[in-house]
Amino acid sequence: MRTNFLFLSALCGLTGVMMGAFGAHGLKAIMSAEMMAVYKTAVDYQMWHALGLGLVAVFRLQSPESDHLKWAGWLMFSGIVLFSGSLYLLAILSAKWLGMITPIGGVCFILGWGYVLMFSYKSADLFK
Repeated sequence: MRTNFLFLSALCGLTGVMMGAFGAHGLKAIMSAEMMAVYKTAVDYQMWHALGLGLVAVFRLQSPESDHLKWAGWLMFSGIVLFSGSLYLLAILSAKWLGMITPIGGVCFILGWGYVLMFSYKSADLFK
């Protein structure tokens, strides 16, 4: 079964906009400035990596069997869940222990982009 990273990209973009609006309109009055900054970081990273997932989806149209792209997509999606998800919960619940999960999501993001880099290096002829 082939993963639909365009679907995941759209889902993450949609929920990122919703989380941003919720933060700006629903949490701003009740959350400290420090926790609002944490929340905003979660939204920013979710949105950037939703776009990254979309990029992976477009590249997969050219190379549907690429393991590099499959890994990149899953790592970016995992990064959104772990990084942004832990920051959302940390900010909303003030559960500082959730900050231990955030770096795992960050590593997922780094590895995901690394797989995109490896794909681009191995596939240079596709883009000429």
